[in-house]
Amino acid sequence: MKPHPKILDKIIEAVEGSSTICIVGHMRPDGDCIGSQLGLTLALKNLGKEVTCWNEDSVPDKLAFLDPQKLVQKPRKDREFDLVIATDAASFERLGATGERISQRKLFINIDHHASNTRYADINWVSPREPSTGELIFRLLKAANWPITPAISDCLFTAVSTDTGSFQYPSTRPSTYHVAGELVKRGANLARICDEVYQSFPLARVRLVRHMYNKFRLVHDNQIAYFWLKKADYVRTGSESNDSEGLIDHIRAIDPVVVACVFEEVEPTLTRISLRSKSDRVNVNHIAGQFGGGGHPAAAGARIEGTPLAVQRRVIRAVRQALDKNS
Repeated sequence: MKPHPKILDKIIEAVEGSSTICIVGHMRPDGDCIGSQLGLTLALKNLGKEVTCWNEDSVPDKLAFLDPQKLVQKPRKDREFDLVIATDAASFERLGATGERISQRKLFINIDHHASNTRYADINWVSPREPSTGELIFRLLKAANWPITPAISDCLFTAVSTDTGSFQYPSTRPSTYHVAGELVKRGANLARICDEVYQSFPLARVRLVRHMYNKFRLVHDNQIAYFWLKKADYVRTGSESNDSEGLIDHIRAIDPVVVACVFEEVEPTLTRISLRSKSDRVNVNHIAGQFGGGGHPAAAGARIEGTPLAVQRRVIRAVRQALDKNS
């Protein structure tokens, strides 16, 4: 679906009329977030803009190859900007500490593809039909006729590839393959991206995978799979939180499983949940919404307060009810 030309015209006009621009993304950034942030940052720098790229969390190791200049920085103090653009962040809260540093701005733009997006900016380009924010950034750059260099192509291809499960998720559309092909034509280094993102895992992550296979549980006629990640697990395996990205896909891939869930300890009474569904029967965005979270029909998450056992019971109950309702 082509974006309404007026929204693109507004965004392009805002960018061209701004000198100081800040590109922000969500906490615990994934490939789509980092790829979109960096792709847009590089494009605007090439226009001669003064661009700052902020994220509360560091770039995951497997995505560090996209940022040799270390453009993604943690926000340190409040700054004044003509324009702030949020990429891939479904809500203002998802910006975390970065949100507190961007209050002194003339204009705020939100570019995202999550159905749960809360339209929190002055200009909101939210397209839930697109499988990645990277695809939206590509369409913006093309519409504006801003050069798409090989470095930008690497970033945007990574964004598109990772948020479609390497073009395996049902959200992938014919236009997604077209965008990917356009990016390869413009210099995206497919071999390097695939090696860095999918074929180079640190040993600490492998230890975390072993932990996951030892600890996961199946319930509700093996239709629900879940496991816990405690802070002690990271210490024991020598891993970090971003090493857990994609672990949920291992248990989601088990044949009878319909919904997979990861419970991750943030604080003793605060748990981060990640949900994945592989059936139209269960929309995990709706389930996450019951707990103040959101995302997509097939992938969503939330942060829930309460004791670990109470959180686990509430979430598993909600998943059971969704499965039974649509069985």
